[in-house]
Amino acid sequence: MVSDDDMLPLVRPGADGEPPGFQPPALPEPAAEDDDVLADDGEEAPPVVFTHRITKRMAGARLDKFLRERHPRISRTTLQRYIKEGQVTIGGAGVKPSYEILAGDEVQVTLPPPPTVDVIPEDIPLDILYEDQWLMVINKQIGIVCHPGFPGQHGTIANAVMFHAGRVSAGSDPFRPGIVHRLDKNTTGVMLIAKCDEAHWRISRQFERRTTQKEYFAICEGRIALDGDVINRPLAPHPDTTRRMVLARPGPLPRQAMFKEAVTEYRVLKRYRGFTTVALFPKTGRTHQLRVHMMSIGHPILGDTYYGGHWVSERDLTGAGGTEPLCEFQALHARRLRVMHPFLDQPLEIEAPLPARLTRIVELLEAHRPAER
Repeated sequence: MVSDDDMLPLVRPGADGEPPGFQPPALPEPAAEDDDVLADDGEEAPPVVFTHRITKRMAGARLDKFLRERHPRISRTTLQRYIKEGQVTIGGAGVKPSYEILAGDEVQVTLPPPPTVDVIPEDIPLDILYEDQWLMVINKQIGIVCHPGFPGQHGTIANAVMFHAGRVSAGSDPFRPGIVHRLDKNTTGVMLIAKCDEAHWRISRQFERRTTQKEYFAICEGRIALDGDVINRPLAPHPDTTRRMVLARPGPLPRQAMFKEAVTEYRVLKRYRGFTTVALFPKTGRTHQLRVHMMSIGHPILGDTYYGGHWVSERDLTGAGGTEPLCEFQALHARRLRVMHPFLDQPLEIEAPLPARLTRIVELLEAHRPAER
């Protein structure tokens, strides 16, 4: 167990971008093919090679399904074609799309070079909580998406990071430079950015192995009876839209839905008349996971009209005051993130203060809706 004294300091960086007295090791240089879309002689960039080493936890899956999860921007049909054409090998030998991967397998995938995608740097203010030469951790604000969803989209976190950091990791997706994990557009709080490819890879492996610790704060509707519980309900994209997620249920599953494990632990922080504040600890990282899971137990997150929540005004909470919504979006905040620093091998824990809109709601609940007895 690591004590709090062993934690990296929760301080903003000094003028040189490092904590006082910090002497960093040398920054690893990226591979040459990561620097440019075109080689120095102007010829097309070479194919991109990925190597996936199969662990016991991954074993047993079909090869094409496994690769679809690792390369979500490539369709399963295209991946099957690559496998049949010999662009996917295991131990240097070709295999079939239906091959069941084994622990110890080394899957090598050769893909065409990624398309040229320019994420234009933009001078968008960032609330930087921590920064060194490998990482940047920000307190994401409401109303901004993490990365472009199509060529030419601007005004995203990725655009802002390109301006402020100068150099960020390429990652596996040209639309997501530096973005290790995402938050919904209207979810605030701690978000981590990688400045180099090796930092990105090392941190991503922690998320994949579920060794990171994430804590969210939420205001939920209704009085949650249990002091805490674990919600284990698989999720999949809605068969008709990618903007919503659905829960597994008895009976035939939607044809387009691919359900994945989704696990959330919650703990009640305080109960009020008609509302409950909770700490949420996602064990997996599915899209909209916390929002759907809280809806599934009958306590949607305040303001989350997508999943059964409602807007409230000051008059709703106090019987007086304005009628405009205090929270037009989900009352959800990524409060704390703990990871192992990718190069210093020390725990790094960052906390983001609650935004003003949520602080105001909590103040009104404390003053006008004391806990039920």
